[in-house]
Amino acid sequence: MKKADIGLIGLAVMGQNLALNIRDHGYKVAVYNRTASRTEEFLAGVAANSDITGCYSIAELVAQLPRPRMVLLMVKAGQAVDDTIELLRPCLEDGDIIIDGGNSHPNDTKRRVTALSEQNLLFVGCGISGGEEGARRGPSLMPGGNASAWPHIRPIFEAIAARIDGQPCCSWIGPHGAGHFVKMVHNGIEYSDMQLIAEAYHLLRVGLGLDTIELAELFKRWNEGPLNSYLIEITGRILDVREADGLPLIDSILDTAGQKGTGLWAGIEALQLGTPLTTISEAVFARALSSRRDERVLASTLLSATTRSPEKVDGDSVTALHDALYAAKIISYAQGFMLLRDAAEAFSWQLDYRNIALLWRGGCIIRSIFLNDIAEAFEAENHLQNLLLAPFFAGQLGKAQAGWRKTIIVGVELGIPLPALSSALAFFDGYRCPRLPANLLQAQRDYFGAHTYERTDGPRGTFFHTDWESFDTPHKDRHD
Repeated sequence: MKKADIGLIGLAVMGQNLALNIRDHGYKVAVYNRTASRTEEFLAGVAANSDITGCYSIAELVAQLPRPRMVLLMVKAGQAVDDTIELLRPCLEDGDIIIDGGNSHPNDTKRRVTALSEQNLLFVGCGISGGEEGARRGPSLMPGGNASAWPHIRPIFEAIAARIDGQPCCSWIGPHGAGHFVKMVHNGIEYSDMQLIAEAYHLLRVGLGLDTIELAELFKRWNEGPLNSYLIEITGRILDVREADGLPLIDSILDTAGQKGTGLWAGIEALQLGTPLTTISEAVFARALSSRRDERVLASTLLSATTRSPEKVDGDSVTALHDALYAAKIISYAQGFMLLRDAAEAFSWQLDYRNIALLWRGGCIIRSIFLNDIAEAFEAENHLQNLLLAPFFAGQLGKAQAGWRKTIIVGVELGIPLPALSSALAFFDGYRCPRLPANLLQAQRDYFGAHTYERTDGPRGTFFHTDWESFDTPHKDRHD
């Protein structure tokens, strides 16, 4: 009997769909799940009459594989990955490959790459995006870690990945935790995209009074232009769904959003690297605020606001909101790539930003026509410091700016929260500002803590301190 080409551990929905995807592309798969009944159900159900081999111990799974053995872990991120590695390790030999396909923290991946390398085992942390459907039909794959593993896993990974213009949405990202870092940034952008769309929906529904039928049609039209994307597409579909009583399903869904942590991780990494990831961070905070529903309901009865009545919908307001959403989306992606660039510098990675944009075009949740523009910007200038400096994006922001500002004003006047849309505009204004008020911050820091400051008329890197109390200022006596 022919041995399996790859082993897969973990038969939740993602693991099952990946196993079926691998099988569909002509590769033989051996599978194992800690709970044997799930393996049996899988083999008797969607995998019935296939050549997928079910195994009931890790040793049996490993025995099915030729060297170098390749084992894909589709288990819960965290301790479960380490526990599974410990069970696998005694069964493996030098040069064998372990691939973690979960949403692991990049630092955990880096630790595992180093530890297993010392034991002559190759470890890969692979970001996988696309959800259940992507896993089954073609995900976006972001592998990184021990580069010696790539030639062995590449044929299978490129075969099962989504394809755009004939090219697989899969490429080697870099060493250590680079693959999972890129997936983390992808998820941060996903958080932001979703929040921006939700804010647009809120303003349209509450502020402009559109019903769900009108909204569904509007999002479908938007999906035919520069906002074309998977998330805009499914938003139109969601708003079309009715329950048995004919009422919109969306109105029966509780307004508390969950999260699994990758957006939070992106925010933490940004803080540590000094990256102004404001739009993505606001999206994370918005989910946190949504979870405080009882407090919000109470506050709605106690806290009033001076706002005007909702306005009648008109074409100009809708166009302005379209432009605001497009502009804020540009900012969100620009900030995501800023974080990638800062991480590359901090960790000595050689990231291919054009390639990253290309592999996000298919299979993944943030796939959109917009990514072609990003890829073209990096192709024109590989060392582009920021997407906002690319002529195309600078021009697009210039065109959208009036509508963007109008939308924020309308939201403020109506008392409708637009945290991601407005933080994106604040970032844009801050980024294009040649002189920020940080000079006052530095003066304050030097006043109370002697933290020193640099001068505009001195060379960078030369620091000064002032004895502020010694100055005889015109208003000093008033405060003494």
